[in-house]
Amino acid sequence: MTKHLVARANLTVLIMLIAVLALVGGATWNQIDMARSARLWTQRANDVLLTIKDLNIALRDAETGQRGYLLTGRDTYLSPYNSSIAHVTRLAGKLQRLANDDSVERDSIAALDPILQKKLEELAQTIVLRRTVGLDAALTAVNTDAGRNYTVAIVAILDKMTQHENIVLAQHQQTADTRAIRVRWLVISGIVLAAIALVWAARMLNRAWSNAYVLEAQQRQVASQLRASLDSLTQGVGVFSPNRQLVNWNACFQSLLKLPKALVRNGTSYTTLVDYLAESEGEFLETEAQLRLSRPKRNESIVYSRHCSDGSQVEIRRSPMPDGGFILTLTDMTKRAQAEAVLRESQKMQAIGQLTGGIAHDFNNLLTVVLGNLELVNSKLANAPDLQKKIERASWAARRGATLTAQLLAFARKQPLSPKPIDLATALPDLVPLLTRTLGEHIDIRYVERAGLWPAMADAAQLENAVLNLALNARDAMPDGGRLTIETANVVLDEEYARLHSEVTPGDYTMVAVSDTGHGMRPEIVSRVFEPFYTTKAEGKGTGLGLAMVFGFVKQSGGHVKIYSEVDAGTTVRLYLPRSIEEAQATSTQSIEPVVMPSSAATILVVEDEAAVREVTIAILKDFGFKVISAADGEEGLRLLGTHIGEIDLLLTDVMLPGELRGRDLAQRVSALRPDVPVLYMSGYTENSIVHHGRLDDGVNLIGKPFSRDNLIRRIVGILQDSASTSATNDELSGGNVVSLKSWPA
Repeated sequence: MTKHLVARANLTVLIMLIAVLALVGGATWNQIDMARSARLWTQRANDVLLTIKDLNIALRDAETGQRGYLLTGRDTYLSPYNSSIAHVTRLAGKLQRLANDDSVERDSIAALDPILQKKLEELAQTIVLRRTVGLDAALTAVNTDAGRNYTVAIVAILDKMTQHENIVLAQHQQTADTRAIRVRWLVISGIVLAAIALVWAARMLNRAWSNAYVLEAQQRQVASQLRASLDSLTQGVGVFSPNRQLVNWNACFQSLLKLPKALVRNGTSYTTLVDYLAESEGEFLETEAQLRLSRPKRNESIVYSRHCSDGSQVEIRRSPMPDGGFILTLTDMTKRAQAEAVLRESQKMQAIGQLTGGIAHDFNNLLTVVLGNLELVNSKLANAPDLQKKIERASWAARRGATLTAQLLAFARKQPLSPKPIDLATALPDLVPLLTRTLGEHIDIRYVERAGLWPAMADAAQLENAVLNLALNARDAMPDGGRLTIETANVVLDEEYARLHSEVTPGDYTMVAVSDTGHGMRPEIVSRVFEPFYTTKAEGKGTGLGLAMVFGFVKQSGGHVKIYSEVDAGTTVRLYLPRSIEEAQATSTQSIEPVVMPSSAATILVVEDEAAVREVTIAILKDFGFKVISAADGEEGLRLLGTHIGEIDLLLTDVMLPGELRGRDLAQRVSALRPDVPVLYMSGYTENSIVHHGRLDDGVNLIGKPFSRDNLIRRIVGILQDSASTSATNDELSGGNVVSLKSWPA
């Protein structure tokens, strides 16, 4: 027996005595309150019933006086009628006040008032008819039975109220009786409970051993909570004793280490786990020798990471325990590593994009000037073939520079795409003849077609360039000849694949695979093949931008690229393009036809801030007979538009203009003033003004710099023809002036 137990027993007795006193006092107060409430309800119910009875009597007296007057026509019979009418009004008001606290009674009174008023009006109306017209008129009004119906309705409502009041009174009486019985049993129960509590308090003094039971139950609860907490962790936790035996673990510990159930049990030695993992994963956990040599200080942990055979990455933390054991904490770092890789890739892409965007505009402007002037000069040297060859070489170099810039923009995902549903089963076979001529006869090209191929959502021209780049790389990997295989398939990338490749969105894809039987690549080379300017070719043999362009195009299209390669076995590059929900439209290859020029030379407003680009563009347009109005910025172009509002047939503007009025803004102003004037944008690097999410806005015409003379004229004439054919107010084009343009190399 302890002081603690005695104090608890005394406290229990005191609490029970206070509880009994409170119970008795509460019961007494409750009885007084019930008696008062019952008296008030009884008085109210009696008042309501009495008022209803008086109202019935007063109403009958009023009808009696009315009938007497109707029969005799003597005013003495109106005396009881007049007194009863006043009494009815007073009783109705009293009844409304008494029943105001009962919702049912309020509804009955609300229904009674209009009927009562109509009844009183009916009585008064018949009296007036008897006095003014005569007995027959009054009896006619009475014979309509309206008054009788009102009386029946009033009596029905009053009877309903009487029945309701009787029911309410009975309910309150029953409630009072029930509460009295409940209080009586409550008092009895309280006394019984007090007696039981006193007995329990006395026995508690002799049951000191119960403390140990309570403590044991608490320990079991704590252990259960700790087990639930361990199992809820996304980290694997394994606890080892001082003799390095497993004593506790959670489900994630077994899952991350991929251990069989037979090994995960109490008493399994740490060495057994090390040996088992060494068979499948190599050196994974620290060995016994490493544990002996590395003795961390208290509260210090040893942290290391391991790569699993399935591609996942696990961080392992060994923390010492006070008793000499240790805890292994395993964390799945796969998603974090993938996120860091995606972040690094994003930062690299952003840096390249900024670099590319900074130089692309100016560089393409320079190439436009060079290429345009070379073409102008070349057109004047028909009698100098030697000079034409030199100019052709210079033009080829300029176009090569433009290609390199375009490849950089493609890798940085800043090229304007025009994705549409593509039927690969139709588009890819058309590339085989071109690849045969390009790669040479020593390369055996095979195309494997799959039935039921889904349409792909991509830019057809860029896809052809991507396949051509992959084919050229495959050719370089097979200098002595080999086999190039192009195959397609429908592929579903599931959640598990997306988990291992964080940049992939699960869904349906159309796959294009380009495989070769070349010398293959080592893993360290495969990890870098998509980097810009990285190449395994000899110096001067490649720029390292071909695969980078493929990578950027697929990523910008919302797809995925996967490369597989083995040394001396070959390489396979798989392009996963998003599946299109729309059906692909059939495309046909059209030959270059003569351009039909308008019979009257069109007037073109050229807005370009670079003077050299503006001059060469004007020269090309004038060389083909167009009238040109030029401006150096958007503000000047808008002023010239106002001056020549009725003359301009087309706006040719750079996207990036100095000042606040950019190319898109200027086009919108022109469209507001002249909706029939088409717009052709030109730019060496497109900002988000006409390209959003890597895609050219619908209805936007864009020609990239540097452009060839023929390409510029063909685009302008085509836009003018489209504008003329869709406008009912434009003059029809005549066939008078036909200019045949030759196809220049792109």
